[in-house]
Amino acid sequence: MTAALLLFYQNFYQGEVWQLLTNTGPVARLVLLILLAFSVLSWAIIFQKYRGFRAARRESQEFLKVFRQSKKLSEIRAFCRTLKESPLPEVFYSGYREIESQAAMAENPAKPRIRSLEAVRRALQIGASGELSRLEKWVTWLATTGNVAPFVGLFGTVWGIIDAFHGMGTAGTASLRSVAPGISEALITTAAGLFTAIPAVIAYNIFLQRIREFGNQMDDFSLEFLNMTERHFTD
Repeated sequence: MTAALLLFYQNFYQGEVWQLLTNTGPVARLVLLILLAFSVLSWAIIFQKYRGFRAARRESQEFLKVFRQSKKLSEIRAFCRTLKESPLPEVFYSGYREIESQAAMAENPAKPRIRSLEAVRRALQIGASGELSRLEKWVTWLATTGNVAPFVGLFGTVWGIIDAFHGMGTAGTASLRSVAPGISEALITTAAGLFTAIPAVIAYNIFLQRIREFGNQMDDFSLEFLNMTERHFTD
């Protein structure tokens, strides 16, 4: 580990890349700071969402197992309190509350019946919509980073090239040797923009697929819940 850190130090802090970074102008440094903020926030979202989605997938499997094996809704409700990430418990709560509300007005409390299965369906849809919004929270930032970061880096590059050509004109020389250092320094911001954008785009596509899977899972669970409701709470 120590050898790897030493090698990184020698190749980065003592290499040409570090020299280019230290020689960049104020505009390029500002661009690099903006890209650094984008990158740090994006990676924080990536790690948080990765852990959350992994836990949600595991909890959803556990919930479906309990839901299909339990005979009482109260048992399922008690188990839901132990789940934090899965979207299915909240969908279950939405349907359960609607059934509970209709059953409270039943003529025979010993054998409760619901009056509107469609109302239960709407409650489940509302619960699923709310959970989709929760799952999508902050994911759009990754898409924003993927779209904006390359252009922010390109702005720094264009500004650096303009500055390099302006310096060449002021010095009165037109050789490649005089303009190459400024252009190479300017291109650092483009590389930084791509370095920021590429992981964000990859993570966004992966998370979007996970969210679609959770959406399909909630739709399937809603159908199972409605089937159970129709069997036990309707005539």
